[in-house]
Amino acid sequence: MSDPKPHILIVDDDPGQRSLLNSFLGGQGFRTTLADSGAGALELLESEAVDMMISDVRMPGMTGLETLQKVREKHSSLPVLMVTAFPDIRDAVSAMQDGAVNYLQKPIDLDELLANVRKPMGLQLEQSLGLSGELELPPSVIAESSSMQQVFRDAALVANSDSRILITGESGVGKEVVADLIHKWSPRNEGPIVKINCAAIPENLLESELFGHTKGAFTGSTADRVGRFEEADNGTILFDEIGEMSAALQAKLLRITQDGGFQRVGANKEQTTNARILAATNRDLETEVKAGNFREDLFYRLNVMEIYIPSLRERREDIVPLANSFAAEFSEGAAKISPALAGLLEGYDWPGNVRELRNALERAVLMSRGELILPDHLPPRIHSSMKQPGSSAGERGKLEELERQAILKSLEENEFNRTETARKLGISRRALTYKIQALRKAGYQVDK
Repeated sequence: MSDPKPHILIVDDDPGQRSLLNSFLGGQGFRTTLADSGAGALELLESEAVDMMISDVRMPGMTGLETLQKVREKHSSLPVLMVTAFPDIRDAVSAMQDGAVNYLQKPIDLDELLANVRKPMGLQLEQSLGLSGELELPPSVIAESSSMQQVFRDAALVANSDSRILITGESGVGKEVVADLIHKWSPRNEGPIVKINCAAIPENLLESELFGHTKGAFTGSTADRVGRFEEADNGTILFDEIGEMSAALQAKLLRITQDGGFQRVGANKEQTTNARILAATNRDLETEVKAGNFREDLFYRLNVMEIYIPSLRERREDIVPLANSFAAEFSEGAAKISPALAGLLEGYDWPGNVRELRNALERAVLMSRGELILPDHLPPRIHSSMKQPGSSAGERGKLEELERQAILKSLEENEFNRTETARKLGISRRALTYKIQALRKAGYQVDK
């Protein structure tokens, strides 16, 4: 008896990308077959019937565009979706002329991918990311806002794969919390999660820290030392502040993302690790690539999937619940937030995000002596800069309406192309995606 599930052929030379698409589409109820080259895809099409093909554009040997041309010779009606990390308008035009249903840019927006997969097969997009019901979060993780709920849905979707994930957002938004949950929800959760702060370790020690060293490799190395990649074998390794890594170490990290191979400092023997790589940064790495500060090839290696975490001022619904949680934590449940304080907390912009809010509440609990927490218990620099909630709410409403109209207008002007819309608005593509998801839930037309 044949499998009734729609069958999708995934073609990509990057194992991480194949793993991500396989895990995500499998979770949406599709049957998947994987190929690591254009030639392999053509061979599979000779023996298997598929309902759609998703192909990378740039692959060694036969490119995705060449594969598309070959597919059209024998499978003229097969829907083909092209994806690439290197957007080029000439490639896009060529792909569409050869019958591709669409052309998406990496890192792939899973919402956009699902819409483009279901549309040509006549399937309705019932949910933007295919997750039904409430997502179970640990009690310490607060996500009242729709934008943070979406962040954790994305994290849950990618957790089951071995793909490399880039977690972005301002300092203090909770990137490490998301990394911890990706590890916890993954099949690697019985293995270790090892964290490296690239900004906190001196450059001359970072290579030894990552890869280990042999006895006598340099002055002071009196014994062999296991590196963090070895510690993270069969688990997860998180590179926090990856944008601070030197060019020399970026080259070494690129190698390990390709095949897991590395050498201890001072050793001749090659070793391998099965660690899954997550990276986090508060920098715009695309800008750093253009400025020559970050390797383009490493950026695309790390950025198989990006999870953008919005700032606290972009998700004010989370402020008071987070403050209540911190107050309960620091006072062992004895302190309560006054209504006046709750209103002021929502009116402040929190440039330090969740980290600043947490520190402010720790101080406030100490000043309140475990009783009712008032505005005067906050640090003076925060209390003096806070706005009254009534006026700030009105100002925010006007700004939100202006932003909404700007996004909708730009989407229409750019024929709903998200990459071009984000460029015109001067924001990241991932940030635009979260804003579009909020607009869609509010009933606005955000798709073609």
